[in-house]
Amino acid sequence: MAASNRIFCLSLGSQTVRLAEFTLDSRGGLILCGYRTSELMADPAADATRVAQTGIVLREFSAAVKGSKARANYSIPAQSVFTRFVKLPSVAEEQVEQIVAFEAQQNVPFPIDEVVWDYQLVTSPDPGKLEVVLVAIKADLLEELNAAVEEADFRTEVVDVAPMALYNAFRYNYSDLTGCSLLIDIGARTTNLVFVEAKKVFSRSIPIGGNTITAAIVKDFNEPFAAAEERKKRQGFVSLGGTYAEPKDPEIARVSKLVRNTMTRLHAEITRSISFYRSQQNGSQPERVFLCGGAVAMPYMREFFSEKLALPIEFINPLRNVAVDKGVDVTEIIRDSHLLGELVGLGLRSGSDCPMELNLRPASVVHARETAARIPCLVLAGACMLAILAGWWVYFSKATAVQTQVSEQLQAKINGLQAIETTFNSIRATIKAKQQIVAPLVGAIENREYWVRLIDDLNSRLPDQAIWITSMELEGPKIGMAPQTKAPENPVLVIKGLWLANPHGLNIIDDFTATLQKSSFYTVLPEKNRTPQSVEDWATEYTLRLALKQPSVP
Repeated sequence: MAASNRIFCLSLGSQTVRLAEFTLDSRGGLILCGYRTSELMADPAADATRVAQTGIVLREFSAAVKGSKARANYSIPAQSVFTRFVKLPSVAEEQVEQIVAFEAQQNVPFPIDEVVWDYQLVTSPDPGKLEVVLVAIKADLLEELNAAVEEADFRTEVVDVAPMALYNAFRYNYSDLTGCSLLIDIGARTTNLVFVEAKKVFSRSIPIGGNTITAAIVKDFNEPFAAAEERKKRQGFVSLGGTYAEPKDPEIARVSKLVRNTMTRLHAEITRSISFYRSQQNGSQPERVFLCGGAVAMPYMREFFSEKLALPIEFINPLRNVAVDKGVDVTEIIRDSHLLGELVGLGLRSGSDCPMELNLRPASVVHARETAARIPCLVLAGACMLAILAGWWVYFSKATAVQTQVSEQLQAKINGLQAIETTFNSIRATIKAKQQIVAPLVGAIENREYWVRLIDDLNSRLPDQAIWITSMELEGPKIGMAPQTKAPENPVLVIKGLWLANPHGLNIIDDFTATLQKSSFYTVLPEKNRTPQSVEDWATEYTLRLALKQPSVP
């Protein structure tokens, strides 16, 4: 048997914990492969330890079936879950979730962030209306129950509500029925009523159950709860009343009357629930009743409801369409068949689509599943990252090898060029030393030609007529002069000459001055005393002072 094909279903009742193991056949049908049940301490005073007791039983189950890390669907008893059927105005499909969330905040009697809740649309008898079933449970209670499940090495898949799991099982096994059917599930603390017709469903929980009978025995016999529970199991039956003779044992007679009184109260609540279903939910009168739950095994329970409700009464058989593996104890299955409805409904959640698919998975389970779903992506991303890093490593390894090879080739060339550079540096040093030796000789040659080039420059700038130079005189230090206390200025060349009458007059001197200013040998100094030409004079003197640009002259 493939481990992945095993479906473990757990009914976490307030007084009984049951486990059923299913597999799927080739067509998706259920096969019952195993069944276990265990009683918890019945005394309500032990409620504080109820989850701990449940955990112990679940660990025993897990060890017995070797179901480590197997997926499990489990149901929560109705008294632990708030259930409400709410009618909504007809809205667009994309607005349903928003309006349901608003209704949940209005209807759930706890802060919405302190509960785990879910909903499902159901058929409404009113045209133009939607109806949803809202279920909610306190988040801390759910986490405590789920911790007991997962600590027993089961892996939570579906968390259902007991009446809705029973409804799914009934739909699966009694799909051929028409009209309205009423399921009466009498548990330890509550009786769950489930009305089923066509595509419509309605449920209600009544706070009367097997423990109510036990509490009446405790009060009447003045004995502990555990003793009263044992007396109920040993002596209890539903008194037929009327003309039927009472048991000879007075204690048994007292117990039977207490049971009948409790069942009479339950019948009154069932009658009111039927009236509510017909008037407020527009439902039909039930045509038949199916009994299930632990308390219905009490003798004459079927006869009592047949008398009171005047309807066909039978025990539910949730295995009508479920195969039973040959390794299962058939005697035990027949004895407890009326208790297997929730377990079959839970098994169907993993094998096929169900008419009611509520799921109250706690936040820790949702987070764990989301994390697990991301693991393949994270692994793939990690593999891609490693591949990228490996690619870069290969690339850089090859690049490093190429770089090393090129570097070695370049270094060989650099070494050859460095040898040439050393030779050049030696030659440059030799040239520099020679230049220092010949510098005075070059300077002497250049100085020897200085005045020739300066006079050639003056001649080249002298106008062709009306002006000439008569004398030149040097002012300032000369090469070889003795040092002075004040730093000598550049020498000044004073030139004197004559200019003749001409159409430009004195401007001829200005033009000559402007031409001289362009020279690279000297700069013309301002001359303030210029004599205009007299009528009597045939020529007029002029003087120009030229500051030589060379600091010293030969």
